[in-house]
Amino acid sequence: MAALCNSTYVPVKYQLFPWKETQEEWICPKLKSIAQQLRRTPSDSAADEEGPGGVTSSTGIPASVASINDLGRFPTNKRAAVLVCLHQSPEGELRVILTQRASSLSSHSGEVALPGGKRDKEDVDDAATALREAHEEIGLDPSHVRIIAHLEPLLSKHLVGVIPVIGLLDDMRNYNPKPNPGEVESVFKAPLEMFLEASVNYRSREREMLGVRFRVHFFDYTTPAGQEFTIWGLTAGILIRVASLIFERNPDFEEFGPDVTAIMNSSEW
Repeated sequence: MAALCNSTYVPVKYQLFPWKETQEEWICPKLKSIAQQLRRTPSDSAADEEGPGGVTSSTGIPASVASINDLGRFPTNKRAAVLVCLHQSPEGELRVILTQRASSLSSHSGEVALPGGKRDKEDVDDAATALREAHEEIGLDPSHVRIIAHLEPLLSKHLVGVIPVIGLLDDMRNYNPKPNPGEVESVFKAPLEMFLEASVNYRSREREMLGVRFRVHFFDYTTPAGQEFTIWGLTAGILIRVASLIFERNPDFEEFGPDVTAIMNSSEW
C-alpha cells in the first residue's frame, strides 16, 4: 500500500539521557547502531534551548505531544513513565516488550501496555520510574537495560503526562520475564516496524478529548505461539513515535494525535 504521508520524513523530537560510551562490548550490532544514531550531537543552540543532552530534531506532529520544556508542568501526581524496551530477535527483527494487564485490575484491565506507571517521589528521574515499574511488573533487571533517551510526554485520557523512555536490552540471555500476577496477565514481544505499516492488521477511529478531536490507532498482532493481542490507544501512539524515530520515516497513515498544548491550556487542565 502506498504511503499516505511518507514522502518526507518529519523527525520525532526526543532528549538524550546523560551517559557516555564505555568500553563494554555490545552483543548486538543493530542495537549499538541505534544508540549511536540517537546520540548524534545536536547544535549548541538546540542544546541550549532544550536542556542537557539536547534534541536532535523537530517533532513530527507538534500538537500531539507537550514540549520537553513543559515537563515541569506535570506534577508527580500527573506524571508517569513507560519503558519502551527494544531488542533484536534471532531473525534480526527489532522488537518491543509489551504486557497484557491483569484482568483483575480496576483500570485498563486486559489491555496491552508498555511496562510503566506513575512517578514516585523517590524516583530521581523518568528513567528510574520506568525501570522500577518494569522490574515490579515483569521482573526485568534494570541493570540489563541501557537507557538511551526519552520522548516528549503524551497525554492519557486521565490527563496524566506519560513520558516514553527508550531502553535497549542488548543481551537476551538476561531476559527472563516473571510477570507479577497482580498486575500482568502475560508478556510478549512485537515487531516495532509494524507500528508504521497500514496493513490489514491496522485500523483507526476518531475520538474527542475535552473538545479536541484526534485519531486512535489499533494494531492486531498474533504471536508465533498463536496468542492474539490488540495494541491501541496511548500505547499504540507511543510506539508509532518510537518506530518513526528509530526507522527515520513517517507511518503509512495519518497520525493525527490530540492537541496536547490546547488541552493543557484549557480550563479543565
